[in-house]
Amino acid sequence: MSSDSEMAIFGAAAPYLRKSEKERIEAQNKPFDAKTSVFVAHAKESYVKSTIQSKEAGKVTVKTEGGEVLTVKDDQIFPMNPPKYDKIEDMAMMTHLH
Repeated sequence: MSSDSEMAIFGAAAPYLRKSEKERIEAQNKPFDAKTSVFVAHAKESYVKSTIQSKEAGKVTVKTEGGEVLTVKDDQIFPMNPPKYDKIEDMAMMTHLH
């Protein structure tokens, strides 16, 4: 893995290719619950980060990052990778691939 100084050659594109070292450390220390953190299919935004509020008879109620509460079928939610995997270089290291 390259250091922040090595990423300088990519100029303005560098922040989109890899998080800074400070951001990577913050992501590793960020609280994350793998059982309730999901992506949910959304009509306007494709997929949004959400937290599971309840599950009942094939339906799941979630609260999105924007504060919207949705009830969707359980096949419309997808597990989220921990924040430490954001912009990871090797996708084989990820827990979930969608």
